Amino acid sequence: MRAFQLVGWRQPPELREVPVPEPGAGQVLVKVAGAGACHSDLHIMQAPAPLPGFTNPPFTLGHENAGWVERLGPGVSGFQPGDPVIVYGSWGCGICPSCRQGQENYCQKRAGEGPGLRGGHDGGMAEYLLVPAARYLIPLGTLDPRQAAPLSDAGLTSYHAVKRSLHLLGPGSTAIVIGVGGLGQMTIQILRALSAATTVVAVDTDAGKLETARRIGADEALLSGDEAIVRIRDMTEQQGAQLVLDMVGMDPTLRMAARVARVLGHLTIVGLGGGALPVDFSSPPHECSVASPYWGSLTELMDVITLAQQEKIKVLVEHFPLQRANEAYRLLHDGRIQGRAVITPHA
Repeated sequence: MRAFQLVGWRQPPELREVPVPEPGAGQVLVKVAGAGACHSDLHIMQAPAPLPGFTNPPFTLGHENAGWVERLGPGVSGFQPGDPVIVYGSWGCGICPSCRQGQENYCQKRAGEGPGLRGGHDGGMAEYLLVPAARYLIPLGTLDPRQAAPLSDAGLTSYHAVKRSLHLLGPGSTAIVIGVGGLGQMTIQILRALSAATTVVAVDTDAGKLETARRIGADEALLSGDEAIVRIRDMTEQQGAQLVLDMVGMDPTLRMAARVARVLGHLTIVGLGGGALPVDFSSPPHECSVASPYWGSLTELMDVITLAQQEKIKVLVEHFPLQRANEAYRLLHDGRIQGRAVITPHA
């Protein structure tokens, strides 16, 4: 089968021929319909040396995956070949307290492992993906797996980031989304779905993405800069927003986040931009909670799928065949993907 693999650190990935894996006991082979291209993959590609917990290349990229069940390993029940499924991407040990609660994203033994990530598991940018346990599969029902793949990360990460702060939101509240690419667009829709009375403000440097943000539910769309900070302060009577979600995580966006957050609010860092939040006695505001959540739980992914089935959220997708995967990542790197790029191995 064909697989899009990282062949060396700081080297462009390559399309290679590899054997089709055979599912063992408890495992499931999935025919990949779509694999989302994520900024996290760019960090992996650009790493100058082996990353902690990663095996050395070659390995197949792709941690946002959906498709159809192809073959069941011995002992697997509950699925049939041809079933459309989405793959939960954070693979834990299954037995620690976090995993027992479905929070394998915070596994106490294997945190961060998954397809195309740490732990030596090949990802889904291939014609087939071997999933180590059926518990990582969630039925998609009538959803098209080629459209749904980004829900497993962009959708789930956004949902988890918003859900932890829902008690702060409601009539009269404000939520700021800094960075409205694929992840930020999902966050806006999830805020609309979970807290319709909240005023949602989108902030970005790209006017086109801000127009998209308005179209999918943002009440305000502001070009990043000092004028945006003044506008947000005026909107909130100089108090700041109850929730600020930084989907970028670079120094300028984190500085902005600190200036538009409020006392007793939440400042949530989602983006992997590598910046540092300036902290002193008065910044962020007093008792403003700062958190950097990671992915989400299995049950939260089930919630995300339900919202998509109810047409309350929708991923904006650009499809690329497997042989154009490098092109998709170049466009992603240059900020030229309006929603989420999805690699379709069987297109």
